[in-house]
Amino acid sequence: MASSNMKEIISGDIHKVWETVLAVEKYSTWRSDLSKTEVVDQNQFIEYTKEGYSTKFTVTVAEPYKRWEFDMENSNMKGHWIGIFTSKGNETQVDFTECVTAKKLIMKPFVKSYLKKQQAQFVCDLKKVFAQ
Repeated sequence: MASSNMKEIISGDIHKVWETVLAVEKYSTWRSDLSKTEVVDQNQFIEYTKEGYSTKFTVTVAEPYKRWEFDMENSNMKGHWIGIFTSKGNETQVDFTECVTAKKLIMKPFVKSYLKKQQAQFVCDLKKVFAQ
């Protein structure tokens, strides 16, 4: 299992950051790596990359303005994501941890670098939302 953690400060109030991150139906308006998201129900959604590759997410924990967790799975991997949100006045610290197991042996050497790249892109895109 590979894991990756990223802590960053977002220049936005915790309520706005939380609402932005949890509004998965709007991801395609600010996430540079997605073409669309599909909300299945209140606990499940699917993200589609620009190439059409899908990943299914199942929310396991939602503590408003504190913690959001979900399981994720696609044909290449399965894992768990934990997001912890901490108010720092007018800013928000996000602490994202992702643990993933590759389903295919050939993918194992690339999982950790892929996780780091995905997390960095998510945070970069999120920061752009609040830089405007």
